[in-house]
Amino acid sequence: MAIGSKDLSMDALDGFDNDRLVEELKKAKAELFNLRFQSATGQLESHGRLKAVRRDIARIYTVLRERELSIRTNPADAKEEGK
Repeated sequence: MAIGSKDLSMDALDGFDNDRLVEELKKAKAELFNLRFQSATGQLESHGRLKAVRRDIARIYTVLRERELSIRTNPADAKEEGK
């Protein structure tokens, strides 16, 4: 059972280009900040969401790093090779 956003599964992240991944990473970090702030002030309703967002961030970092090491292919690079 995968924990995290259904929108940010590994299959979905494979289809994103690096720019979109960086954008998703920024959104996830902003959400994590807001969740931590809510937790500190006692307003957080779903503590499981903290774990899910942290895992989403880790997934994004993993895909970016694997692309750096050429373990995964970048969809933008594949389109350029096909031309």
